[in-house]
Amino acid sequence: MKLVTGNSNRALAEAVASYLEVPLTDCTVKRFNDKEIFVEIHENVRGEDVFILQSTSYPANDNLMELLILSDALRRSSARRITAVIPYFGYARQDRKSASRTPISAKLVANLITEAGVNRVVTLDLHAAQIQGFFDIPTDNLYGAPVMVRDIQEHYSPNGNVMIVSPDVGGVARARATAQRIGADLAIVDKRRPKAGVSEVMNIIGDVSGHACILIDDIVDSGGTLVNAAEALLKAGATEVSAYITHGVLSEGAAERIAASKLKELVITDSIIATDAAKAAKNIRIISIAPLMGEAIARTASEQSVSSLLD
Repeated sequence: MKLVTGNSNRALAEAVASYLEVPLTDCTVKRFNDKEIFVEIHENVRGEDVFILQSTSYPANDNLMELLILSDALRRSSARRITAVIPYFGYARQDRKSASRTPISAKLVANLITEAGVNRVVTLDLHAAQIQGFFDIPTDNLYGAPVMVRDIQEHYSPNGNVMIVSPDVGGVARARATAQRIGADLAIVDKRRPKAGVSEVMNIIGDVSGHACILIDDIVDSGGTLVNAAEALLKAGATEVSAYITHGVLSEGAAERIAASKLKELVITDSIIATDAAKAAKNIRIISIAPLMGEAIARTASEQSVSSLLD
């Protein structure tokens, strides 16, 4: 087995390599003067089972191109099987035609990855589960819920009157699964989004009075939804509000917005490398998915069940 990484999240790749007790494959991923990407694999990979660990997070286009070029280099080097391990799958939010004359970018990216020579994809908490169907190759969509549930159980008393909250109607299934795992009740934030990136909380479905509320979602980008939801929940009688989000996109200004908000804590995974602002925020905490991704890689390599990781 060989483990290769680009520049998107080397810290996570090193943690996964440590978990697997497999060294990262020696390779060069750099830029020409005009910013074209240059890749060279310095080890023999002929006949090897190769895993590329690369999130397509910011800068999304650069990281995506690194993944594609790495795949092409490995295919042309006669790797036996190439598995793209994509902790954060970029362009997943464009999974359907939301208006006339708009693209389905998630399908385009799936086609690009397949045509680059990837034989299998392992990813984490896709924004829309149906994106698995965009690939014509085997695709495993892991869930961050087991990692988050363990952390919730470590930091919240089982009798602490915890309530799981979905920040929108679309995320109810994800929040309900977490609530069932810890035996908590479920509430929903009903919001209206006037335009992309702007959300307005309208109503709370469920009685949150006297509860410690935990918001569950897959992506936090601008942070506006979480901040508005936290304020609405506190006004509705919640004693405190925290959030567990798999992918901390945290675009410019988001970490500062979270730090200044009424959120007790935002917990994100290291699927995306944290910005300096996120690391500096006192109410943002990062938990690692390296053991989860490492175990998924090990089981894929040995042809064992990956779905059992979701139990």
